[in-house]
Amino acid sequence: MAASLPPQKYTRGHTVGLVLAPFSGGQPRGGVEHGPNQLLENGLAKQLRALGWTVEGDGPDAMPDFESLRPAKELVHGILKNPLFVSRVTQKIHELVKKTCAEGKVALTLGGDHSIGMGTVSGSAAVHDNLGVIWVDAHADINTADTTESGNLHGCPMSFVMGIGPKVEAFSWLKPCLRPSRIVYIGLRDVDQGEKRILRENGIKAFSMHEVDKYGIGRVMELAIAHLGADCPIHLSFDVDALDPSVAPATGTPVRGGLSFREGHYICESIFETGRLVSMDIMEVNPQLGADHASLVQTIQVGCSLVRSALGETLL
Repeated sequence: MAASLPPQKYTRGHTVGLVLAPFSGGQPRGGVEHGPNQLLENGLAKQLRALGWTVEGDGPDAMPDFESLRPAKELVHGILKNPLFVSRVTQKIHELVKKTCAEGKVALTLGGDHSIGMGTVSGSAAVHDNLGVIWVDAHADINTADTTESGNLHGCPMSFVMGIGPKVEAFSWLKPCLRPSRIVYIGLRDVDQGEKRILRENGIKAFSMHEVDKYGIGRVMELAIAHLGADCPIHLSFDVDALDPSVAPATGTPVRGGLSFREGHYICESIFETGRLVSMDIMEVNPQLGADHASLVQTIQVGCSLVRSALGETLL
């Protein structure tokens, strides 16, 4: 059945390696650690197999216990929260993603909060030279230890993988692995002042909701993919809060005026069509934050359908 899928340029065959990341330590709201299990319980692995993919990593013992990595005593660095805990977990995720990519599989990480991006981007970049990252999010997640106002590390992963800002002892393992020219943001609409300065100073390509409204998502994706170039493996990191809260309500930091259901899926479809997707994150699904059961079900189903679109599901 996999033969019906078009060939992918940077992976061997059609195998998805799941990296489960049930982690909430990068932000203060509980519940996001249950996102991976909810996505699996909704049948995500079975859905991907129906598309023709071989799926690995969804066995009964696959869900890791990150609590065992919680330090007895945290390191202190300014107002950063849980730096050593986040470091240990993201380093573990780095190794899992690196191993999956090195085996020629598409690494699909189910989160968890977006601090996990430190591990997923660095793990993929360790295998795939010249990695390009398309970061779909309401937030830029590029605060440094100096600019963050909250201390929540889910707002900092991009600065850490770029190697900008002050060094943080807990993250000595994480080496700069992503150049500003290899980043494209889509869907931004809640960006801190310090982050705006970082984006400008580094010349990072960013399509806010203003550009989505102005050009349409089709043109935005043409420009985004052209910016990364034709010879570039792609990591897609999709925070469900990029979608409007009416589409994906069960998430920790919803912001009005986001991507529509179809705009979100078009992004994923366009990346699949390049044949260059090597790794993907689906992040910040929080089962405890839906206003009711219907909100939770809606968000989980959208998360699954975004992944399916990124891995080849089409409307016809």
